[in-house]
Amino acid sequence: MKKRKLSFLEIWNLSFGFLGVQMGFALQNANASRILQIFGADVHELSWFWIVAPLTGLIVQPIIGHYSDQTWTRLGRRRPYFLVGAILASIGLILMPNSDMFTAFMPALWVGAGMLMIMDASFNVAMEPFRALVADVLPSDQRTLGFSVQTVLIGVGAVIGSWLPYVLTNWFGVSNEAAVGEVPVNLLLSFIIGAAVLIGSILITVFTTKEYSPEEMKLIHEAEGEEIVEEESSLMNIFSDFAKMPTTMKQLAWVQFFSWFGLFGMWVFSTPAIASHIYGLDISDTHSKGFQDAGDWVGILFGVYNAVSAIYAFFLPAIAKKLGRKKTHSYSLIIGALGLLSLYVIQDKNLLILSMVGVGIAWASILAMPYAILAGSIPARKMGVYMGIFNFFIVLPQILNALIGGPMVKYLYNDQPIFALVVSGFSFIIAALLVRRVTDVDDTVETSNA
Repeated sequence: MKKRKLSFLEIWNLSFGFLGVQMGFALQNANASRILQIFGADVHELSWFWIVAPLTGLIVQPIIGHYSDQTWTRLGRRRPYFLVGAILASIGLILMPNSDMFTAFMPALWVGAGMLMIMDASFNVAMEPFRALVADVLPSDQRTLGFSVQTVLIGVGAVIGSWLPYVLTNWFGVSNEAAVGEVPVNLLLSFIIGAAVLIGSILITVFTTKEYSPEEMKLIHEAEGEEIVEEESSLMNIFSDFAKMPTTMKQLAWVQFFSWFGLFGMWVFSTPAIASHIYGLDISDTHSKGFQDAGDWVGILFGVYNAVSAIYAFFLPAIAKKLGRKKTHSYSLIIGALGLLSLYVIQDKNLLILSMVGVGIAWASILAMPYAILAGSIPARKMGVYMGIFNFFIVLPQILNALIGGPMVKYLYNDQPIFALVVSGFSFIIAALLVRRVTDVDDTVETSNA
C-alpha cells in the first residue's frame, strides 16, 4: 500500500487550521510585549516574561508528539490534539488583554504573563501535530509542497492577526487609546476575533481531512521497506529517541538554534525598538498615543513580513528544486539578515517595510525548509515524537535570549533595544553558514537515483 497523492485543495484543507493558529500566534507576537508594558512591565523585564512561552514549548511539544504517535481515536491520531490546543489557546486569547479583570486576585501583569503561558502552551499543542500530520498523510514527493502550503497559510493568518489592530483603528474608527493600565479597545476586539477564527479554521481541517489508520500506516511502512519494530510505549522513550536522533537532525539543530535566537529577539524587542529608534520616544513611555501608534505600526510591519512569507512560500518548491533545499534556505536566511540589519540605518518608518520584505523571505524558509529536510531522515513511525524533539532546538535559543536579552539591552546596549534586532540579524547569518553542513537525505537519494 502506498500513500495516495492529494489534490491541491486537499493539501490546503489539510493545513487550513494553521491559518487560525498563526493568526492567534501573530496577535501574541505583535502585541504581547505592548500589553505587558501597559500592565507595568519594564522593557528590561520583557524577555523574562516571555520565557514562559518557550519553556512550555520545551515541555509540551515532545510529550504531545509522543502521545499523538501512540494514540488513535475516532477523530484520528493528530486531530484531537490540535482541536484541544485550539480551544485552550482561544481562552488565552480572550483573557490576556482582559487580565485587569482579575486584579482582585493578583496584579494584572502576572495574570497577563500567565495567559501568555497558556496561549503559547496551547499553540504548541496545536502546532506540533500539524507538522506531523503533513508528514503522515503526504507522500515524500509532496512534502515540500505540503510544508510550503502550510507556510502560505501561516503567512495569511499572521498578516490578518498582525494588521487587525491597525485596521480596526484606521479603517473602522475603533479607538487605540485607553486609560493608564488598560488595554485599548482595538486590541481587545482583535484578540476576540482571533479566538473565533482559530476555532473555525481548526474545525475545517478536522472535518475535511482523513488520517491513515494504524493498520494502513503499517502496510505503508512495509511497502516503503521500513522495518517494523514493536516496542513498549513509554514517555521515557523520548529520552532514548533524543539520544538516537538522526545525523541530519543534529546538524539542523544548530541552524534552528541561531534562526530562532534571532526571531525571538525581534518579537520581544520590536515594539520598544521602533518606539524609541523611529518614534523618538523614551523607553519608559508606555501610555502615550505615540506608543500605541508605534505598537500598531509594529503590527503592520509584522504583517508585511508574514505577507511576503506567504507569497514566497508559493515559489519555495520551484526554487528548492532548482537550487536544492540547503542553498535555498541559506540564501533566504542571508536576505533576512540584511533586512534586520537595515532596521538600524533606516529612519523613515515607511521604509521599514522594505526591511520586513527580507525578514519575510527568511521566515518562509524557516517555516518550511528545515522540516522538509528533516522529514526524509525520520522513521515514519517516529514522526510525531521527533517533530516534537526538533522543537527543543526552537525553544532552547528562545529561553537563552529570554534570560539574557533584557540585561543586554540595559547593560550592553545602553537602553537602546534596536541593537537587539541588529544581533538578530547577525544570528541569521550564522544560521545561513551552518546550513551548508547539513546532510539532506532526500537530495542524496535523488542524486543517487539520477
